[in-house]
Amino acid sequence: MKKRQINRTLCLTLTAAVLAGSLSVGTALAYFTTYTSATGSAVLNLGFTSTEIKETVVDWTKHIVVENTGDYDCYVRVKIFAGDKYKDRLAIKDASGKWTKGEDDYYYYSDILTTTEAGKLTSELLVEIDHAGLEEDFNVVVVQEYSPVLYDEAGNPYYDWTLGGGAGQ
Repeated sequence: MKKRQINRTLCLTLTAAVLAGSLSVGTALAYFTTYTSATGSAVLNLGFTSTEIKETVVDWTKHIVVENTGDYDCYVRVKIFAGDKYKDRLAIKDASGKWTKGEDDYYYYSDILTTTEAGKLTSELLVEIDHAGLEEDFNVVVVQEYSPVLYDEAGNPYYDWTLGGGAGQ
């Protein structure tokens, strides 16, 4: 008798579970079969931020200019490497006053590089090399990085160097 009652309870429980599950199947099917259509088109140009470094050497002086070649405004910074042996022989000069040396040994350009012709180039950063007594060749490596211009809630521009990129020369 007890066995029959357990089987009956089990059957009723399973039947109730199946009925409850079948009630939600219609909703799930409606969700997966709903569709919509649209007409027309729109061009979406996401663009990119990109910079290019331009270096010329005249009379043991490296002239460094960075150009914004991308679709968005950006900030730039450069770092200069020459090796420990030649580090004391370098003199870095900026006639415009727009380059500032940071604590991390990067030189930061204060103005935003725009995409317009008037604002897409930095002023020159000069690296003069005291070559007196040097008999061997050496290279001064310049690495530049950019950061897209970001804006805070008040509309003030700022940079985040973790978002940018760059290239070495």
